[in-house]
Amino acid sequence: MTIQQPIVDLSPKVGDEVRKTTCYMCACRCGIDVHVKKTPDGEKIAYIEGNRDHPVNQGVLCAKGSAGIMQHNAPSRLKAPMKRVGERGEGKFEEISWEEAYDIAASWLEPIRKTDPSKLAFFTGRDQSQSFTSWWAQAFGTPNYAAHGGFCSVNMAAGGIYTMGGAFWEFGQPDWERTKLFILFGVAEDHDSNPIKMGIGKMKGHGGRVVGVNPIRSGYNAVADDWFGVTPGTDGLLILSLVHCLLKAGKIDLEYLRDFTDAPVLIDADPASPTHGLALVDDDGHKLVWDKTENRPRCYDAEDVDIDLTGTWERDGITHRTVFAHMVDKYLDAQYAPEAVAERVGIEAGRIRALAAEIARVAFEEAIELDHEWTDFRGRTHKTMKGRPVSFHAMRGISAHANGFQTCRALHMLQILIGAVETPGGFRFKPPYPKPATIHPKPHCKVTPGAPLDGPHLGFTHGPDDLCLKDDGTPARIDKAYTWENPMSSHGMMHMVISNAHAGDPYKIDTLFLYMANMAWNSSMNTSGTMKMLSDKDENGDYVIPHIIYSDAYSSEMVAYADLILPDTTYLERHDCISLLDRPICEAEAAADAIRWPVVEPDRNVKGFQTALIELGAKMGLPGFVKDDGSPKFKDYADYITNHERRPGVGPLMGWRGNGEETGRGAVNPQQLDRYIENGGFAIAHIPENAQFYKPWNMAYQDWAVEIGLFDKAAPYLFTLWCEPLRRFQLAAEGHGERQPPDHLRARIKTTMDPLPIWWDATKEHDGDGAYTVTALTQRPMAMYHSWGTQNAWLRQIHGMNPLYVPTKIWQAEGFAEGDWAKVSSPHGEITVPVAHMPALNENTVWTWNAIGKRKGAWALKDNAPEVTKGFLLNHLIHELMPPKADGMRWSNSDPITGQAAWFDLKVKIEKTAAPADGQARPNTGSQASPVGTGPDALAWEV
Repeated sequence: MTIQQPIVDLSPKVGDEVRKTTCYMCACRCGIDVHVKKTPDGEKIAYIEGNRDHPVNQGVLCAKGSAGIMQHNAPSRLKAPMKRVGERGEGKFEEISWEEAYDIAASWLEPIRKTDPSKLAFFTGRDQSQSFTSWWAQAFGTPNYAAHGGFCSVNMAAGGIYTMGGAFWEFGQPDWERTKLFILFGVAEDHDSNPIKMGIGKMKGHGGRVVGVNPIRSGYNAVADDWFGVTPGTDGLLILSLVHCLLKAGKIDLEYLRDFTDAPVLIDADPASPTHGLALVDDDGHKLVWDKTENRPRCYDAEDVDIDLTGTWERDGITHRTVFAHMVDKYLDAQYAPEAVAERVGIEAGRIRALAAEIARVAFEEAIELDHEWTDFRGRTHKTMKGRPVSFHAMRGISAHANGFQTCRALHMLQILIGAVETPGGFRFKPPYPKPATIHPKPHCKVTPGAPLDGPHLGFTHGPDDLCLKDDGTPARIDKAYTWENPMSSHGMMHMVISNAHAGDPYKIDTLFLYMANMAWNSSMNTSGTMKMLSDKDENGDYVIPHIIYSDAYSSEMVAYADLILPDTTYLERHDCISLLDRPICEAEAAADAIRWPVVEPDRNVKGFQTALIELGAKMGLPGFVKDDGSPKFKDYADYITNHERRPGVGPLMGWRGNGEETGRGAVNPQQLDRYIENGGFAIAHIPENAQFYKPWNMAYQDWAVEIGLFDKAAPYLFTLWCEPLRRFQLAAEGHGERQPPDHLRARIKTTMDPLPIWWDATKEHDGDGAYTVTALTQRPMAMYHSWGTQNAWLRQIHGMNPLYVPTKIWQAEGFAEGDWAKVSSPHGEITVPVAHMPALNENTVWTWNAIGKRKGAWALKDNAPEVTKGFLLNHLIHELMPPKADGMRWSNSDPITGQAAWFDLKVKIEKTAAPADGQARPNTGSQASPVGTGPDALAWEV
């Protein structure tokens, strides 16, 4: 008898309608299908799955994305605007109307705009609308604006842009179809998770290998074919050792270096010259190379130039040499030999040599050549596209150190040396990148009462003249970004805002305005100290920081410290714009952008923050937000997205412009958002096949980029192994130029701002003269994103608490057993936390998951929630300032070049201790009242 298999509907209908939008459970910006059910109580979200047509995820959706339904229904959602009625930190509020909220905000902001706009400090978290929020701040006139990049990964972004015109993450991706060796440096699994998981699966499917370089073997490193448990903060030294090996073996792409980089550029060797150490240039400012046919220096971009990579130019008794010659001298030095670095990096010399040999073997013995003709910026036609199938990816693990900028540059130099950037099989840029640092704006800081700022806040400095200093030489910005302390701080220094505002250094502010930045908790170093600074009062009983406005969708720790709350929506109730002006969703072979739109309407008195900013801007009459008659220019954020033009024909969205058929450039189209919704929430424009590689030099790409509005004229450029902005700051420290650094910073500038990548031990100043010898790190788990996941009924079941993971060597030395606790101390403070054993960990490193621990009363969690009782933060051990140097100065705990927060330079001491009597982690930061109450024991509903 034939067995009848049951008929099972594997895809039952779970809603009445599917609405397509963009996920916001992390920064991947995947496309999602939201199943909406119509009920007697209104429309409800029934299910979320991946959008199979979306360019980012192609239908793949992780646990976070699916759990967005719980984020949307979280009990911690704020319900209405609120004003504080208790003391800061208590969490006591009174609900008010939006009209009253705007009146209060305007009563604080309008007076300072008329007298001194710099009294406003406006900083945002990962809001993904920075092109808009910065425009609002510019209209207000304050120089004090930035987003979270300064405490996240500015070293990665700036290091890449200054070196090759783009970086990892949103800027580019491996050539997943062709790469054969993929090496990750310092990548936790929260960033770019779906694309990387999909890519690793794809490359393993065609026989590729994955190598993980990370002190912690979790996530991507756990599925890697090989793992290098590097000592934290020594990645740069490891990379320079790999460079040493490749140079010594002659395994570098000389043709690529000659044609597409500044390796053959001649450097001024005259020590008496004001341009000593800078590129020699012709009368038009073009860099010079040595032409071996004509035996003279010539402009690098001449069509018939015959470049000599090692040429020299002798003039007036001085021999000027190429960048490449300087590199060879520096990196062939024995100090970079594997045997010289092995102990410090924690990897045996033989393994370092083996990794270098594997890179060389794949790059040169498994090279790729595509039969695609293309023409370069010199007018030369190439019959094929040559590729080195080695690709890299890196993130915060190498970025969040005080030596991170130079480490990131070192990694890009390694990629470039083997010819593996913008070539088949290597790393590929995603539009609007690549574009050189020189095409980006410079930072602006001129404050005029009652008027807009003189230009964009953030940008790229190229020398002392670009610093944000007042006429008296003091910092123009509250965070001290773009000063001699951190001259190239391209994303600002958000982690220093509260500390500097509290200290009145460089000046006092009146209003701190934050959005989606949990600065009273996990987004700040020195969490306990920050909480005190936010609530501290002066001798008159007034708050040191007079006014705090905060916008969030949820009842976070920061909410309790604000005076005025502007409640945001969830990501499924709002309009958002994932724009080419900001952080788009492009692929290496296509430009793409996307929207979010309200797939359901909010059931609370809340507004999307961008709409609130538009209404507040119109109320105050900010330029760009009102018409000539003073009436509001935009109804809401959706109206702004549709009708705003950053320059003629170029707006926030590239798709369906003009008559609905134009892409990139075109007039305003009132139906644009409708077309996006019809198309699944995104637009895409494919790059022509002959323009998909060699983008910085490929004129077909350059012309296409101009056509769709990425830039207004072709901008081919050379990769800059020799970073001239660094050298210009060095020159100033040596006494050249009118703008001079303070004497106490001269030595540091000379030492750290080498135009070629270098390495130094950035953790040395944190070890308390040898008392603290263990490095402590945090990672965000794949199932969480910043603070938000801990309120999520599904995701909290994965990470309800976070132990401190301890390697075998320390575990055995301290006599730890399962269930034990440890006292962990640093030069700044101590915590008492549960521990767990993890063998797959660098032997002198401990770590934990970030942002799991929560303050009692926050996020609508119960007082006995594991996140409250056993969850903890390492932030209590990290100070925003360096340990005192007996000079009375406040040295930020940051990269001296970019101001990147040096989270991962933390050194600690581990000691076994008895569990606290109440079984709760220490320190106890007290509690806050919850303005939204406490969540139910079970969160369930039927749709």
